[in-house]
Amino acid sequence: SAVAEAGARGRLLLWPRVVLFGDSITELSFQENGWGASLAERLVRKCDVVNRGLSGYNTRWAKLILPRLITNSASAESTVAVTIFFGANDSALKDLNPKQHVPVDEYAANLKSMIQYLKSVDITEDRIILITPPPLHESAWEKECLAKGDKLNRCNATTGEYAQACVQVARDCGTDVLDLWTLMQKNQDFSSYLSDGLHLSAKGNSFLAAQLWSHMEKKLSALPSLCPYWRDVDHTNPEASLL
Repeated sequence: SAVAEAGARGRLLLWPRVVLFGDSITELSFQENGWGASLAERLVRKCDVVNRGLSGYNTRWAKLILPRLITNSASAESTVAVTIFFGANDSALKDLNPKQHVPVDEYAANLKSMIQYLKSVDITEDRIILITPPPLHESAWEKECLAKGDKLNRCNATTGEYAQACVQVARDCGTDVLDLWTLMQKNQDFSSYLSDGLHLSAKGNSFLAAQLWSHMEKKLSALPSLCPYWRDVDHTNPEASLL
């Protein structure tokens, strides 16, 4: 068939990919006006933006899953950027949320081990962006907890210690870092960035999208657009343009 013939002559078109790896704040990022969707929109025809957000996960679990998501051989596409965005669950208070809590030293060690793993499959540190957890708005999150019959199980000062540890890991390992915890609190009232005290609101999503793009733009905006612009296709001989 003509299609098979075209396939035989043309090389498989592979889109480079950006992998978003994180917890629920990443999993939800493809919702309407989400930060992941916004990134995908900016990179359309240049990159596939792949959502690997796992709601409720901490770095202890993430470290085990990462080698099953990104391997040397699984995708011939080059991975041009990876975001690692954990800490909102790790920083849960041990006494009140032992299932998700990970001590801050182990959190830092887990982030380092994920960076080492990515480097072992040829994703260099300049392609890795760590994102700190956002600040926690305690009164709003407490309402969510109480509605489930729980006590307030996180606190902003503790989340800040994890954010600091994340920034330090990035310094030690030479990766990029987006310190969301600090940036969102520069404007004193950060509550409008959060929908429930923990997860991002529409405003928080657009804030993160803008901050992340300023980190990624220099890496990714130079990537070529895949497939010729339609006006540049030779309509009398499309094979010459497209294969």
